[in-house]
Amino acid sequence: MLVSSAAGSGGGAVVVSQVFGGGGNAGAPYAADFVELFNRSSTPVDVDGWTLQYAPASATTWQTTPLAGTIQPGANYLVQLAGGAAGAALPAPDSTGASNLSATSGKVALVRDGTALTCGGTPGSCAANALVEDLVGYGTASDYEGSGPVAALTSTTAAIRGADGCTDADVNATDLSASPPVARNSASPLHPCAVAPAPEPAPTASHSATVEVDVEPVLSLAVERSTLAFGSTTAGATPAPVAERVTVLSNHPAGYTLTAHRSVFTPADLPLAIQASAPAGGALGTALSAGGLVALPIAPSALTIGTASSTSGREGDVWPTSVGFVPPFPSVAPGRYTATLTFTVIGR
Repeated sequence: MLVSSAAGSGGGAVVVSQVFGGGGNAGAPYAADFVELFNRSSTPVDVDGWTLQYAPASATTWQTTPLAGTIQPGANYLVQLAGGAAGAALPAPDSTGASNLSATSGKVALVRDGTALTCGGTPGSCAANALVEDLVGYGTASDYEGSGPVAALTSTTAAIRGADGCTDADVNATDLSASPPVARNSASPLHPCAVAPAPEPAPTASHSATVEVDVEPVLSLAVERSTLAFGSTTAGATPAPVAERVTVLSNHPAGYTLTAHRSVFTPADLPLAIQASAPAGGALGTALSAGGLVALPIAPSALTIGTASSTSGREGDVWPTSVGFVPPFPSVAPGRYTATLTFTVIGR
């Protein structure tokens, strides 16, 4: 049965590279149990606050051993655990604990915090804990990585990870094998993992093209004449109206309203007025529908020239108007009189 790997395994920086539980037993090569860690990455790893944890083969209660320090790339880290009288002393450990490992079957986990695990009763159960960096089950262990645990160990064999610790396919049964233990600590020679060279990039070629689009305004307005000049006149006379074509370009689907207003003439006000006709699809405002000149209001009031209920033609809607005076000129002092006429288009 295939099960999911412990969190962090496979791509994890630090792995359990050796497990030996026969320390101090008769015929054992070492007087203490130990677990060896290995940094298979290319950067140092700080293990302050991490723990090495052990549980018997079918148990879910774990014993913890705190870790501290930094493991360099390609370096080992030795955790010395419980032992006995037989066997040689281990190299100087990098951390020590009191866990008494089984010589034949058990579970060892490397955890990135100090909380004791409660998993391990079934295969893959410790994978749910994202803080488990690596897990090794051996012998009859109830939890392990991949298809099965490492084979059962003895007082003279350890579970040793292949390629000096570099192998990690998330399968305990094949990543590690039972062999005579060789304990290594952080002072042992470095053996960094080989990094496969990056593949040569495929040849590429590219060329850029400029993308342009002109977005027209929803409403725009233009007038035929920017200045309406009436020339000279006298009091009581009525200058002839001046034509002014107003073009509205609209892509507003609901149509628009065209209005006009003026400012006050200076130095004295004069009776400016307007008349208009509607383009196809347009309708004159009520005040202009009877024809003839209609007095232009002074801002902020405005006169509705007309309305449209759809978009304009591509060339716009042309509103012909005539601007003049009604009634005839009052008696005012001679001079030049000016005001501003403003057309406004408003979306409906």
